[in-house]
Order: sequence, then structure tokens, then C-alpha cells
Amino acid sequence: MSTGRPEALFPLFAPLETLEGVGPKTAKALEKLGFARPRDLILTPPNGFTDRRLRPSIHGAALPATLTVEIGVEQHHPPRSRGRPHRVAVRDAQAHFQLVFFHAREDWLLRQLPPGARRVVSGKVELFDNHAQMVHPDHILRPEEAEALPPFEPVYSIGAGVSQKAMARAVHAALGLASALPEWIDAGVIAREGWPGWRAALAALHDPAAGGEVAATQARARLGYDELLSHQLALALARARMRRSKGRESAGRGHLRAAVLAALPYRPTGAQTRAIAEIAADMAAPHRMNRLLQGDVGAGKTLVALMAMLVAVEAGGQAALMAPTEVLARQHAMALAPMATAAGIGLEVLTGRDKGAERAGKLARIQEGRAGIVLGTHALFQRDIAFADLRLAVIDEQHRFGVRQRMALGRKGVADILVMTATPIPRSLALASHGDMDLSVLDEKPPGRQPIETVLIPNDRLEQIVARLRAALEAGRQAYWVCPLVEESEAIDMTAAEDRAAALRTALGAAQVGLVHGQMPHAERDAAMADFAAGRSRLLVATTVIEVGVDVPNASIMVIEGAERFGLAQLHQLRGRVGRGETASTCLLVYTPPLGDTARARLQVLRETEDGFRIAEEDLRLRGAGDLIGHAQSGLPRFRIADLERDVARMRMARDEARLVVEQYDQLNDARRTALRLLLWLMERDESVRLLSVG
Repeated sequence: MSTGRPEALFPLFAPLETLEGVGPKTAKALEKLGFARPRDLILTPPNGFTDRRLRPSIHGAALPATLTVEIGVEQHHPPRSRGRPHRVAVRDAQAHFQLVFFHAREDWLLRQLPPGARRVVSGKVELFDNHAQMVHPDHILRPEEAEALPPFEPVYSIGAGVSQKAMARAVHAALGLASALPEWIDAGVIAREGWPGWRAALAALHDPAAGGEVAATQARARLGYDELLSHQLALALARARMRRSKGRESAGRGHLRAAVLAALPYRPTGAQTRAIAEIAADMAAPHRMNRLLQGDVGAGKTLVALMAMLVAVEAGGQAALMAPTEVLARQHAMALAPMATAAGIGLEVLTGRDKGAERAGKLARIQEGRAGIVLGTHALFQRDIAFADLRLAVIDEQHRFGVRQRMALGRKGVADILVMTATPIPRSLALASHGDMDLSVLDEKPPGRQPIETVLIPNDRLEQIVARLRAALEAGRQAYWVCPLVEESEAIDMTAAEDRAAALRTALGAAQVGLVHGQMPHAERDAAMADFAAGRSRLLVATTVIEVGVDVPNASIMVIEGAERFGLAQLHQLRGRVGRGETASTCLLVYTPPLGDTARARLQVLRETEDGFRIAEEDLRLRGAGDLIGHAQSGLPRFRIADLERDVARMRMARDEARLVVEQYDQLNDARRTALRLLLWLMERDESVRLLSVG
């Protein structure tokens, strides 16, 4: 079977210059805007529509307004001096008004609007000195040409070098290349939703007059679902490929897990127990595990990850935990070492700082299997590191670790993969970015976690905050001070942090105040973190490098300066650095007044709840998916029509249909199989087409 793009799609993937009316200059400008082929044009909806319906007169219209009327040209009034406009007096069926042109050639205007001629003009009409005028009409047409003017003209998002007319002309030409294609959506879904076919939906998307407002809404819903279905089909195929990959049945006896649980001073929560059972069942199965462990700050993911790693060791293998930073890798080691000792197993930490004989010794213990659990950064999977029998890879807080990287790790021979995140992910984003994975959620917190009082305070009260900190530090407590995001520059944020640290050292004593930021050498940053963890420094001034993973139970105050500049989820992560010990904790959100309504609403959510999932949903609603986690970091798809914030139900519907398609592909008729491959080709899921074709 050929896996090349089907001939029916050739015109939609041809160069833009093949479109009628699109020359090399316009094509180049369109490409700069992200339109590389006709397919990109037809799958980009207009931002809105301008009403161009012909009306008898401008009389009675609420001005300013965009209007289309037939006029008689009465008289030209050329400019009397340089810089003045050329005015043309015209009359429609009921009113006189003027057409106004700046810097226009008189001979061109006389050809376009000869006195005594009838024309149809369309443009914005407004009052100037109590006289109606239309400045630079958008359209000047002979009456017999006016039928070509669409009743509703689409308005596209454009940039330099492309006019609305040029864009509309290119889209119209591209639509002419879109032939009717066989239906890839399940017939039952089409009937239930009342959706049009693909070609009819495209027409209605760009021209609501083709079927009215309802048709345009249904068209957008259907075409958005096409994007979601292709995306979920790609994820389902990746998931199926992972599950088909030969796994290792890692079924431990439970003796190591029992030893650790017996040594714990608390009982695991119901959510932890459930997640541990789900993971153990996956690892005992013959297929590869590909699971996401999602838990709010302090929900106990580390214990669940350890139990998963102990399953691998009980089964005679090894496990590796990959953290995003060396600081976090070493912190995991500090937390896990006592439990590993209780289980009687070897634990190694491997980072880029290990050199010479020390590194060689660690590599030998890993290769010989004496290290049952290995912790480190992504460097764990470099070529020179060999495991005796690596059965499980745990990936912690690795936002860039997307579907492709997970599959690549599987190809390296890792039997099972567990990805952990402390960032509560809204349902739609979880479906979009982790739809290839099975999901375990920790929605309870272990006993003993203290509630955190969250207070909003304006920055003109910094002296009071410093006085409160002084008293707390003298009482033996510790605190964080997170500096504001100045802009998207770690270097500039560093300067703000250094200035704040200098001021606080003057106020509180130099020995009391530590400093960490992303521009520090790793050794200095680790030393500052270690001093704070050991209590040698009492106040840690930081940029957001402390957002993930710092665990100092004695720290009970979190000051976040410039809180209005942070995202809700990020504020929630930072707040989660306190409340980890027995002392009542406080988070001070310091803001610069006056706060806008949206900023106040966002910060108010933090005051009202510590539920990370509710906070994440609110952050998504207020800021949108791209701003929430950043497309570059998230691995999120860039949909042209679908809306991740609003299409949660359709995303779930697409996931269910996609998984059913993959499970029942061999039972589908040839027409549906062909149609589904067409969809994947259309949406540029070339690798997924090949996966689907091989079954």
C-alpha cells in the first residue's frame, strides 16, 4: 500500500503561486504569516465579517457604520492646496454625502467616478462637521459588478504586505481547489451533531451567506472537530504502538514496598494507594506502561514514584528517575535515600558534575545492577550510560518531554514510562498534550499538611512586610522572597533579585539572606539552596527557579513580589513551597496598585482556594492555553479552528472516537479507512498515516 499523499489533496499542498491572482510577492508575504499552501488558507477561519449588503440609503443609519449603497456621482472638488483631500459629491436614493480621498491621483478618480455615472460604493460612513462622508471607500463598483460583492465579507488576521482583498482573493481561489472528500467522522456523530460535510463546512466557514449564521456556527464546530479528531487519532496511534511494543512483565513480590510502608510515620492516602495499584498493574502487564501521574503540590507523588521504582527492583530490574534540574535530582535523593535504606537497595545520583573516578564508579555500579534506583537529569539517557536491566523510567516535571520523546525513550529499551507533574493540568490540556497516556490523579493531600493563609498586600507596605519577616526569623522560622517577573529575560530578573537581596541584607543582616537565580553557576546555586535547607540562611531571595521541588519544612512564609505578573498556576506552585511543616504558613501576594479587574479576580482565586485543579481551570479561562504554559514548553498543538478553552467536551468526544477507530480499524470498511488516512494527510500527520496503514 502506498503511503504517499493522495492525489485528491495535491492541489491543496501545491505552492501558493498556483492560486489564481496570487503572484510571487503576495505568496512570499502570505508565507511570512504562516500560510505556506492553499490548505493553510482554507483551514484558517475569518476573525469576523463585514456586512456589505446593499441598502437604499445612508439616511437613518446609526453612524459611524460600514454601509453599501448605490450612488450617482455629482461633482468633483479637487484639493485647493497641498495636503488637502479630494472630495466627490454623491447622492444615494435619499441623501447627499461625500467620498473623500487623500493623496489620490485626479485622473484615476475621474476614471473611477466620472460625473453623472452610477456606482455602488461600500465603506465606513461617519460624520465630519455634521456632514456625512465616506473616506477611501473599500469598494467602488459598477452596478452590474455589484453582485460579485459578498453580502458578508470575511475579515482575516493579516500582516504587512497582504491586504484584506488579497487575502480574500487567495482564500477564494484556494476554496476552488478543495474537492469533496469522503467522510471521516463517524456517521452517528455527524447525525447527532447536525454537522455539514467537509466541503460545505469550508464554504460556510468563509461565507455565512452560504447557509446563514447557524450553518456558519456548525461549520466551525465540525472543522474544529476535524482538527481534534486528527490530533487524538495521532495520540491514540502512538498509545497503541507503545502498548503493542514488547514490554517486560515486572511483577514484584511486594517485600520492598512493604518494608518502606512499615517505616513511614503515616499511612498513604486513598489516592496514593489507588495510583500505586494502577501503576503496579500496568507494570505487571506484557505491554509497555505509558502513564501520567498528576498530583497537586504536596499530594505525595514522590512516594508513588518510589513504589513504582520498587516494583521494578523487586522484579529483578532497575529504575531511573529523571528530574529537570540537578538541584531537584539531589533533593529527590535526599527524600528517597532513607526509604531506599529501609528497603535495603542501592541508590545513585548521577549528574553532569560527576567527574573522573567518582563518575566511573557510579557508572560501574549502574551497569552491574548494584544501583537499583538511579536519579539524575536527562543526561541519564546519554549513550555512555548502560543499565543492567532498566525496567522503568520516571520523568519528573519535564514539560518539554512530549509524545515523540516518550516514544524515543521507549525505543531505547525502557520497558515502562511514568511521567509526573505537580502542575494541575486542565482537562482539555491534559487530553491535548497527554492523550497518548493513561492517567493517575492524586486528588488528596497526605495528613499533616498545613493550610496556607493567603494575603493580598500592596507594595507600598514593604516596610511592614520586612518588619514581620524580622520577627519571624528571630523566632526561628524561615521564609522565601520571590522577585517579580521583570520581563521574559532571566538576566533582567536576576538584576531585580540581586537588588532585592542587597536591600534585605541591609535590613535583616547579611548572614540571614541567601540568593538564588537562574544565571548563577550550578555550584553556587546548589550551595545557596543547601544553606537554606540546613537553616544556615533564614530568608531565601529567588527568581522562579524555586517554583518546582524545593522542600524545606521549616519555611513558613512566602512573599511573592509583583504577584499580578505571574500566572495563577505558577503562583500556586510557589505558594506550595510553604505549608510543608507543622507551623501555620502564610503566602503574601505583593501587588502594584491599582489592580485591574482581571488581575484582582485572578489573585482573589488564590485567596479562596488551594485546589490546584480549580486554579488551573480558572487560569485557562482567564489567560488561554498558549499563555498558560507556553506553546513551546507544553507540546500543545497549534489548532487553527478548534479552541482548547471551549472545546473540552469535543476533545473528549474526539478521543473516544479515535481510540475506537484504532481498536476496530481492521473491521472498518475500505471507504472509512481511506477517509481517515485522508484526514491525517490533510492535517499533516504523516507519521500517523504510516502507523495507521500498518495496523
